[in-house]
Amino acid sequence: MYARILGFAAIAVCLAIPVFAAVALSDAAGSYTISPAASSIRFSIGKAGGGGLDGAFARFKGSIRIDNSDVGRSRVNITIFPESVGTGQSRVDAFLRSDAVFDAANNPEIQFRSTSVKRIGDTTALITGRLTARGKTFPEKFTAELGGLKSGRIRFHVTGKVLRSRYGMDVGTPIYSNVVNFDMTLTGKRS
Repeated sequence: MYARILGFAAIAVCLAIPVFAAVALSDAAGSYTISPAASSIRFSIGKAGGGGLDGAFARFKGSIRIDNSDVGRSRVNITIFPESVGTGQSRVDAFLRSDAVFDAANNPEIQFRSTSVKRIGDTTALITGRLTARGKTFPEKFTAELGGLKSGRIRFHVTGKVLRSRYGMDVGTPIYSNVVNFDMTLTGKRS
């Protein structure tokens, strides 16, 4: 009886260990081009009393370079095109593209350029960089977790919080939160 319970426990532990945990940094080293078709950049903004705003960007591009000898020299570059913002509500989308928020006509790109990458776990890293939106640049931090490596493709789940007031996009506060929560899946193809 105890042997059977221990056997089930051992199987459960094996199933709980992610397959990607065994990926060696040397296997993941290289340069990758982010594939927008296999990636997503989603965001949410809370609202007083509940609810809020959820959306995504349909157009973006970027690259990931993982340095085998020094993970700190790895790089992430992402460019988002704010005119591609979508919330499922055309009126809200038009407002977000307007000069009240993204000012997409005069600021067609939002850019993130990493300045450091620090490994904080077997499959996670803290990425620090400079985010530029509406002509303003500030340091921001995101957490990236390796989600898989297969056939020359790598996938990361990236999360982070950005204060929109820093970039002159604080319209609607305090009813809408100043904090934008990012939830991204970035899939790169080895180049």
